[in-house]
Amino acid sequence: MKKFPIGIQDFESIRTRGFHYVDKTKLIYDLVENGVYYFLSRPRRFGKSLLISTLKYYFEGRRDLFEGLAIDKLETEWKKYPVLHIDMSGNNFTSGEVVEAHISDMISEWEKQYGIAETDFPYSTRFKNVIKTAYEKSGCKVVVLIDEYDNPMHRVLYDDKLRKEYQHILHGFYSVLKANGAYIHFAMLTGVTRFSQMGIFSGLNNLNDISMRDEYSAI
Repeated sequence: MKKFPIGIQDFESIRTRGFHYVDKTKLIYDLVENGVYYFLSRPRRFGKSLLISTLKYYFEGRRDLFEGLAIDKLETEWKKYPVLHIDMSGNNFTSGEVVEAHISDMISEWEKQYGIAETDFPYSTRFKNVIKTAYEKSGCKVVVLIDEYDNPMHRVLYDDKLRKEYQHILHGFYSVLKANGAYIHFAMLTGVTRFSQMGIFSGLNNLNDISMRDEYSAI
């Protein structure tokens, strides 16, 4: 008998280890076909990380993992894109330095992956260079997937000083997405809180918020 994937957020693990999977891939195909920049708000434990993981494997061209699912009949190319997966869920974020270090560590891994010399430039500049280099080296536009974008902010909701500092840091980082739209094929951000309430997305006003859209209510 198949098992229930309680606590498992990795799509590959669910598909290769005999777990039940409720097929949401038709909705994923619709998203990719109908837009570029998306935002999805859901409470915790509502499958946001699994959605991001599923998108990651889809854009990496892992057709073997989608055999028998709805998207297997819809997608014809299974093109492999460079994917930048940003996970903001796994840290306590006790200070601005911790937030910046977390971002810098992710960028450093990408710089190693794409052969970019690490510099002392601001992380926003480094992130921009990664996106452009990934595009140039792969010949494909880049996919950016951000899980729990607002997690650092939830740590400092009642600390005015840290909240403003975090807003400044995250605004500089996330705003790179809009400025580099020419190199981006698809981008999705997930979180618990609607971005309009967080004060860090004033520069990223091209996100399509599907949180309350009926056609995506099953995500």
